[in-house]
Amino acid sequence: MVITPTYDPYLVALSILVAGFASYTALDLGGRLALAQGPTLAQGPTHRIWLAAAALTMGAGIWSMHFVAMIAFELPMPVSYDVGLTVLSLVLAIIGTSGSFYVISRPGAWRPRLVLSGVFMGFAILAMHYTGMAAMRGPVELSYDPLWFALSVIVAIGAATAALWLAFGTRDPGQKLAAAIVMGVAISGMHYTGMRAAICTAQATTEAHEVATLDRTPLAVAIAGFVLADLAALFASALKRKRADEALRQTQADLAHIQRVTAMGELAASITHEVMQPLGAGMNNAGAASRWLGADPPDLDKARQALDRAVNDGMRAAEIIGRIRTLMKKQSPRKEALEVNEAIVEVIALTRGEVMKNNVSVQTQLAEGLPLIQGDRIQLQQVILNLIINAVQAMSGVSEGSRGLLISTGKDALGRVFVAVQDSGPGLNPESFERLFDSFYTTKPGGMGMGLSICRSIVEAHGGRIWATPNAGPGITMQFTLPINDQATASVRPAA
Repeated sequence: MVITPTYDPYLVALSILVAGFASYTALDLGGRLALAQGPTLAQGPTHRIWLAAAALTMGAGIWSMHFVAMIAFELPMPVSYDVGLTVLSLVLAIIGTSGSFYVISRPGAWRPRLVLSGVFMGFAILAMHYTGMAAMRGPVELSYDPLWFALSVIVAIGAATAALWLAFGTRDPGQKLAAAIVMGVAISGMHYTGMRAAICTAQATTEAHEVATLDRTPLAVAIAGFVLADLAALFASALKRKRADEALRQTQADLAHIQRVTAMGELAASITHEVMQPLGAGMNNAGAASRWLGADPPDLDKARQALDRAVNDGMRAAEIIGRIRTLMKKQSPRKEALEVNEAIVEVIALTRGEVMKNNVSVQTQLAEGLPLIQGDRIQLQQVILNLIINAVQAMSGVSEGSRGLLISTGKDALGRVFVAVQDSGPGLNPESFERLFDSFYTTKPGGMGMGLSICRSIVEAHGGRIWATPNAGPGITMQFTLPINDQATASVRPAA
């Protein structure tokens, strides 16, 4: 006789929560495998520790979810579980997940690793489930509907692959949370699909077997222990990551400040010239005013005009010095709504002397009506300054008539603001494009190779992306995108 089981809805909800919670913890730990990778660490102790932690957490999480769901699975007769097969189901889950995390954290082509890792993870979920089902003891026989069984295999491997793609394809915390949800769906979805495939038939006769079994109480205690271990692992990982992120942000801020000071040092001669121009003009206008006042009779109108020009010259010099002080100042990043075109115009004014010294022709195509962006003005101006200096230096070796710099802004297809700096320099070889933003990689003699790496860190910290492309003609184009500040833009529109 076929038995129709029922489920305790509260325990079903708990089983799904356990799956998602364990998935988030394990994927967070597994993400550290990539951070622990490197030429010297790929087989080092750090890599093995994170691999073991991630595998244990995910394997225990799959196991815990399964048996919480099995406690929710209610039959009209008592059941227990074979100890040996129950332990084997846990071991298989850990082995399968360790293989998955090991494969995806290895160097090599991304897609084959992702697919193979998804297969391993799917195998871990499937092996744990069906071994755990085989451990069930009681006056009932199990068989499986082949179509629902096949569907459970597809759900396990497909959803696990999607979760790994989300988790290891980005460092964004929101996407990692989405990956944990997808992995929880993979585990829970496979389990309940597999349970739908199960056909429970009451035995006509019951034979006594002397087999060590577990009832619900020790299972519940074991599950609680694994969940508490997951919680402890997540807390420890979150605390360590928070400290590491704070240290990394401080280091990046220090490097960014050093790079700004270095860049301003390179521009020192041209900036001095820029400051001396308004100061010299102011002195000339002040002298002219003195002469007009000393005339007989004094020409007060012309003296007043000369003094007005002297004041304007002084203000212009003060603005230049103020921009220099702002870029040289060391302060914590402060994000606010800002207009990217204004930030670009200020940087162009600072680099005018360097541009003129190198006989570079500068053109701008700044789109009107761009939405505001959310960012730190100094950091974003540092990115623009670095790109302009790099472009000018790249063109220093070409004939003077061919030195053209185009700075443009606009909106891309996704509605983000983009900034592009296009030069007519000698360009780069294909290998350089791949490594251009790596730390300590440089194409300039005597360069440190930190400028573009810092630019990438700043842009990515603002939620954007930076890249380089070759031009159809000579030179390259450096571009970066930034997300818009919807709230600030909405508040500005009504006022307009």
